[in-house]
Amino acid sequence: MTAPVRPALTRDRVLDGALAIADEMGMERFTIRRLAERLDTKPMSIYHHVSSKEEIVDGMVDRVFDEIELPPEDMEWQGAIRRRCLSAREVLRRHPWAPPFMESRPRPGPAVLRHHDAVLATLRRGGLSWELTAHGYATLDSFVYGFALEEANLPGGGGPELADVAEDLTEALAGYPSLAAFTRDWVLQPGYSFGDSFEFGLDLIIDGLERAAARSPEQSL
Repeated sequence: MTAPVRPALTRDRVLDGALAIADEMGMERFTIRRLAERLDTKPMSIYHHVSSKEEIVDGMVDRVFDEIELPPEDMEWQGAIRRRCLSAREVLRRHPWAPPFMESRPRPGPAVLRHHDAVLATLRRGGLSWELTAHGYATLDSFVYGFALEEANLPGGGGPELADVAEDLTEALAGYPSLAAFTRDWVLQPGYSFGDSFEFGLDLIIDGLERAAARSPEQSL
């Protein structure tokens, strides 16, 4: 019987395998040895296609950015930024390991650069000064990344399982009346989901940026 032909090892296969491990186990369990086992090869063979583990992480982050929808150029800037942020949240839910790495890479790839350039252009198209653009972009991404981190670490991603945990804590909250009331009257109500707060918070930021741009004497500078 002829043995099955093993697919050729390529940089794309290395990154595909790395992403799969990170998505399944988290970056804390990602190692070159585990990646080699996933690809049915030897660790040293991987280095024929990437120079280091850091280059692999750079490539993984670039892949994640490439999945995020760019803000559409044919929409008003508010809607375009909102759509981009909603897309970012969905992508980060698929890759919960990614938020701490999104802005920390010293060698950003083409998808990272393309993404940042498009978001900056969209904010400027809305009449924001460079100062307000900087503040706005930092605030938007701090919210998106922070929300994604919190959501990923809540029981069940902040859905029904979170309510189950809150119900188990009811007796322990007896000495904390505001927290007990919040849990009883909101978290334990049917249909509660932590994720519902994402669009509310996002709209607050975008509305705030719009108001700040309208009252700024240095718009578009």
